[in-house]
Amino acid sequence: MARIRSVDGRGPQPLSGPWRVAATPAGACAGPGDLDRVTDWIPACVPGTAADALRAAGRWTEAAPGPIHDRDVWYRTSVAGSGRVRLRFEGLATLAEIWLDGVPVLTSRSMFEAQAVEADLGAEADLAICFRSLRAELDRPAPRGRWRPRMITPGSLRHVRTSPLGFMPGWCPEIDGVGPYGPVTIEPVRPGPASTDLRAILDGETGRLVARLRMEGRPADVALLCGGHEAPLTEAEPGLFTGELALPGVAPWWPHTHGTPHLHAVSVRVDGALVDLGRVGFRTVSLARPFEDGLSLAVNGVPVFCRGANWTPPDLVGLGTDGTPTLLALAREAGMNMLRVPGTTLYPASDFFDLCDELGILVWQDLMLANFDYPHADPEFAAGLAREVTAFLDRTQTAPSLCVLCGGSEVWQQAAMLGAPRAVWADAFCETTLPTLAAALRPDLVVVPNSPSGGTLPFGPREGCTHYFGVGAYRRPLEDARRAEVGFASECLAFANPPEPGTPGPAGPGDPLWAAGIPRDRGADWDFEDVRDHYVGLLYGLDPVALRVHDPERYLELGRAAVAEVMEATFAEWRRPRSPTAGGLVLCLRDLGPGAGWGVIDWTHRPKSAWYALKRAFRPVQVVITDEGLDGLHLHLLNETDASLEGSLALTLSDAGGRVAARAERAVVLAGRCGLTLSSANLLGRFFDAADSYRFGPRIHDVAHARLTGADGTVIAESFHFPGIRPSARESVGLCVEPVTTVSGPGLHVSAKRLALGVQVQAPGGRPSDNHFHLAPGTTRTLVFPGSDQLPRGSVRALNSNEIVEFGHDG
Repeated sequence: MARIRSVDGRGPQPLSGPWRVAATPAGACAGPGDLDRVTDWIPACVPGTAADALRAAGRWTEAAPGPIHDRDVWYRTSVAGSGRVRLRFEGLATLAEIWLDGVPVLTSRSMFEAQAVEADLGAEADLAICFRSLRAELDRPAPRGRWRPRMITPGSLRHVRTSPLGFMPGWCPEIDGVGPYGPVTIEPVRPGPASTDLRAILDGETGRLVARLRMEGRPADVALLCGGHEAPLTEAEPGLFTGELALPGVAPWWPHTHGTPHLHAVSVRVDGALVDLGRVGFRTVSLARPFEDGLSLAVNGVPVFCRGANWTPPDLVGLGTDGTPTLLALAREAGMNMLRVPGTTLYPASDFFDLCDELGILVWQDLMLANFDYPHADPEFAAGLAREVTAFLDRTQTAPSLCVLCGGSEVWQQAAMLGAPRAVWADAFCETTLPTLAAALRPDLVVVPNSPSGGTLPFGPREGCTHYFGVGAYRRPLEDARRAEVGFASECLAFANPPEPGTPGPAGPGDPLWAAGIPRDRGADWDFEDVRDHYVGLLYGLDPVALRVHDPERYLELGRAAVAEVMEATFAEWRRPRSPTAGGLVLCLRDLGPGAGWGVIDWTHRPKSAWYALKRAFRPVQVVITDEGLDGLHLHLLNETDASLEGSLALTLSDAGGRVAARAERAVVLAGRCGLTLSSANLLGRFFDAADSYRFGPRIHDVAHARLTGADGTVIAESFHFPGIRPSARESVGLCVEPVTTVSGPGLHVSAKRLALGVQVQAPGGRPSDNHFHLAPGTTRTLVFPGSDQLPRGSVRALNSNEIVEFGHDG
């Protein structure tokens, strides 16, 4: 249902305590009456977890996380109020029992279901919540599944509705999530809307707002208000008010890469009192081609190349939302227009969807099902899962950002990779029940049975959606990104991405804690640092193993450069106009802990080299270069905006020192939401072995550089292609920096006389607008430092430079 934000400015209030928490042996206390002998109470924050409280008390650390699931965890506070009230519990992890003044009022066995209870308060009441030992539950005998995944352990987790976070060795820290991780609120029960069903429909250029309100009491006048329009709601049956409001010429909601994410405030007037129902967006989401041909989404009838990352909780200890606005802002800044919430995590809070609505970021939401053979035939499990899905769709019913609902992560793949036939892995819940549930509550969503799924085998790269790790974990050549003909990669490009220098945590391979932060697949004799090392050798012709021992700083420097290069090259292939690929979501947005994790943003929310690479690769107006062999290089111009573009395209082929072998420039006009491909021969007007394919003689160029500029001369986008091993040996490249003042604040001009590879800007007091980028010979890049009112101190160097140039107000 649409959330009732407030009635005349008043809404549910957080039950903020003070709260206390204590841990007891499993089963030692049957109820609150047994807590008198418990003396070891510590302060707690709600929402929050026991680990969060223990850490604040100095009794638990992330570096050596002690177990919590082996105990019962008790929370207590006092509830003040009078009359009939409603208590809401938005997230309880996991087996929870709730008492008011020693009387049991609620039991919850799912981390993913919100709970509510009404009670009459006459004065201050004692509220107690017990989280029973999850370990004791997991140790109970239970039917075994038809397959057992390696990634998640123990197998008995298939019976319990809790997150696999903390149960995936090699994937995330083993932190036990226990406690009221979602808000606990209280509100008086009074006349007015008790529940609301609100649907925003885009019908051509008209927005239609359809409302069904359940009311407590018998109001005389009920009206729906939005965008300066209003419509009466009539009583269809006792207590049910329905109606529809039309908004002609409504401004639609778009992902930010393709337009403006317009939102419209909605309220209900009930006998003169205004009830805030939040904001809605009007948009359509549909398949641009059959799912079997590769998932492809169209928003408002326009095909959208979906790019972004997989989302993980910003706070693995407290399971809270702190950091969510920062991470979403960084995702948008990087040009990401989609985030996937995988089934290995937990459903985000409603505020997450509010922010994605506002920022224009599409959300792919998995159900919290991953890898296991779930007991769908068990009536209790099936009923609980149906409630879970229904409640999720209910609370997100007005979120235009939500576009894909998926039956889970790697459930089908897990069984198929173990050799099971389709009759085993293609469960009826994902194929039949889930689409039916979605059709009833959110018919505007695209439903995907599983991630991956869609082909003869669920993980085939061409059909449906896939988890593509050909380039990446399977160490295929960069050309495999095209050869695989990926339809839609809902996971891809996983590397152990090194954080920037100075990031808190292990500093490099010489640190004893470094290996603990490297993700790996259980049972594999390699890890994702080996994957990154493979591409260092491929791109730079160097031995990463020797570098790791003899020059660890250089080793990490090359590692940062390699993952950036691979990500830019892969998305260049996928975004070219003739590519069958309609989307790619990297694994993942943020690290779950210190070290070189999968995240393109580290655990302190600082972008890594991969984030900067994606920011360049995801530009809505873009130029990319692809190697077409005997047909030379192709330059692909992309314009996803609705405005036409007039500008100039230049192609320069030169050696590392700047000697030009061939050059051409021409005016270009690109209509809105169009692409254009030009070959190097077309641009140059003559033959030149730009891809070094014919090899009639020695190659005379080291780099191809494409630059797209606007009519005013502003550089819009650049792209690079290297026909051979990158010239990474350190030498003087004429690196120069000059402080400048821009309309966005203090900045830098960074220039180089020769080719400068992987230019690195290190500024502990600020974050540059770009980093780990190439500079073509004789060119300049202008950088700013978002959020900084003065130029921070720092330095600039390049991968192939022996110069380090310092800058800053004190420098």
